[in-house]
Amino acid sequence: MENPVNLTGKAVLVTGGGKGIGKGISECFLAAGADVVICGRAEPESLPQAEGRIALFTPCDVRDIDQVQACVDFVSDTFGRLDVLVNNAGGAPYAEAATASPRFSEAIIRLNLIAPLNFSQAANRVMQRQRSGGSIINIASVSTLRPSPGTAAYGAAKAGLVNLGTSLAVEWAPKVRVNALVVGLTQTEQSHLHYGDEDGIAAVGATIPLGRMAVPKDIGNACLFLASDLSSYVSGTSFAIHGGGEKPAFLDAANTE
Repeated sequence: MENPVNLTGKAVLVTGGGKGIGKGISECFLAAGADVVICGRAEPESLPQAEGRIALFTPCDVRDIDQVQACVDFVSDTFGRLDVLVNNAGGAPYAEAATASPRFSEAIIRLNLIAPLNFSQAANRVMQRQRSGGSIINIASVSTLRPSPGTAAYGAAKAGLVNLGTSLAVEWAPKVRVNALVVGLTQTEQSHLHYGDEDGIAAVGATIPLGRMAVPKDIGNACLFLASDLSSYVSGTSFAIHGGGEKPAFLDAANTE
């Protein structure tokens, strides 16, 4: 089936695009005809590819402002433009808030909030010069909507990322649109680290109204919409991609008929 979104000639940058959700996003953009650059601290063993097309890689520690600027320069120098930025890089290990060090918390916020802001600023400078402007997509988490025990700083940073987008959308309009995806549980190559074996993954998926966890392509398809002309009037908002969310705990606890 032909891809309903055609982004041929568009230049796309996906941070952390070499694995997991980022790789799925990159592959969706490649399938839609876009030129894709991914960045990360180390080049992945296999680059994202689709429809006979392959992503380019440029090294970048997203927490380093000089490397961030060099990454954006690489895209604009290579393709003469930057149409889409997907701020996907992020994450956090488990750490109890009572004992997490200030240095640890600051590092998590720097990765999940400050780095996307720095990337967005650098991308905006390019996009504002383009007649067609551009689209910035921030990958947030359901941790913005619910408690995030064990990853409190991460949840707070992702909530900040959603709010940040609403402000940037106002400041940078009408040339640049800024939106967020609030992503739910997603099955990737590292799912076993969080949910256990296949039975554990299936059991977790069964708690979601749509009966399964997301796969990276689900997130990628939502990114295609936000990057395309289909969403030309969509800016400063967030979309929940979570399969219907989580069933309220009280429904299982209640003993009424």
